[in-house]
Amino acid sequence: MNAAAMRFNQRFAGIPGEPGPPLVGDTFRSLRDPLALVGERFQRYGAVSWARALGMRFLWLLGPDANQLVLQNTDERFANDGWNAFIGRLFPRGLMLLDFAEHRLHRRIMQGAFRREALAGYLARMQPVIGQELARWQPGDGLLAYDHFKRLTLEVGSRVFVGESAGAQADALNRAFFDTVQAATSLLRLPLPGTRWRRGLRGRRLLERFFLPRLPAKRADAGAGDLFAELCRATTEDGQRFSDEDIVNHMIFLLMAAHDTSTITLTNLVYFLAKYPYWQERLREESRTLGSVELEYGQIGMLTSMDLAMRETLRLVAPVPFLPRRTTAEVEFKGYRIPANALVEISPAFTHLLPELWHEPERFDPERFAEGRREDRRHPYAWVPFGGGVHKCIGLHFGELEIKAVLHRLLLGFSWSVPEGYRIRQDHTSLPIPRDRLPITLRRL
Repeated sequence: MNAAAMRFNQRFAGIPGEPGPPLVGDTFRSLRDPLALVGERFQRYGAVSWARALGMRFLWLLGPDANQLVLQNTDERFANDGWNAFIGRLFPRGLMLLDFAEHRLHRRIMQGAFRREALAGYLARMQPVIGQELARWQPGDGLLAYDHFKRLTLEVGSRVFVGESAGAQADALNRAFFDTVQAATSLLRLPLPGTRWRRGLRGRRLLERFFLPRLPAKRADAGAGDLFAELCRATTEDGQRFSDEDIVNHMIFLLMAAHDTSTITLTNLVYFLAKYPYWQERLREESRTLGSVELEYGQIGMLTSMDLAMRETLRLVAPVPFLPRRTTAEVEFKGYRIPANALVEISPAFTHLLPELWHEPERFDPERFAEGRREDRRHPYAWVPFGGGVHKCIGLHFGELEIKAVLHRLLLGFSWSVPEGYRIRQDHTSLPIPRDRLPITLRRL
């Protein structure tokens, strides 16, 4: 046993776990089927165990109690800079990577960009974009839903967040975001030719070159209603504002988070609605009762069946399946003493499939969220697709608007299906995306 392993064993004395195969640990299994791996660990060791992957040793804290401990974070013993081990070089100083007083300051400044009036304005801006993008969809067999949604959500994000179309740069921007996100799980973090890490760093530079030249005009345009302009003029009560570097960092991170998570949720919603045509028709009839192709802000809450289906999709496929943190002080959990400066991970995706919380957890059953059942209320941290506590996703209401506006219009214009027996298979290299990009048969109504 080398000296590093001995020090690790001393720090984590009494905590069960195993290193996995030599050199790589659980890296390849965690990229191939992370939920199966975590499930095995849970069955073998319980809610707390240590593991090794991606060149790091870390602790799994699993289940709703672990979610509550880490996300509530009442005594600030869990720092979000645990994300730095994965994406610190790729998304430096994004809101999700900041902590404590600094995070509160940045979130307070940014909050104005997600107030009710701003969201209503964003919804109005995105409606014609959604219509234009869906008009390009060609009915027939083999339409790749993931790719089409990714282009659509990037265009929506560009118009609403940046105030302009992605245009001819759309493919390059989408590639840049894809490469930066995929690089998060690189085992080799050297910019060598052909590596994911090098592609990720190159993608980051492209995104910086996209936003930096636009800053002066955004700072000068007091009347613009896009999020870029909102961040440029946002201030706290005592007049504090974002620096140029902060704005670029926040814009890159927000645009990535907004269009990636919305794409994942829309793709999986469409998959489940293809597999369960009763729900597709139920949502279509609900949208028809509104009597309008374009949604108004006040109509979002009327789409109750769509809300159930969206919640169930987020349960079955959490867009961010795992959340890393770093302990700032010693923590006791389930009888184990977790030392300071330890990398820990919780898993919303794992919690969302626990049979003690959810009836037939693998089944698509949106009614589990309906009044009278509300399985999500069995534990306050049973359903956490947006995280929780002070770091709860700041854009969750924007995401809801976008997903519902897109799906509403899609339901009114098209029906879709997948072959009988088809089952979606996810690529877990980073965020979960379908390996085959979800080919569907699309029919115009």
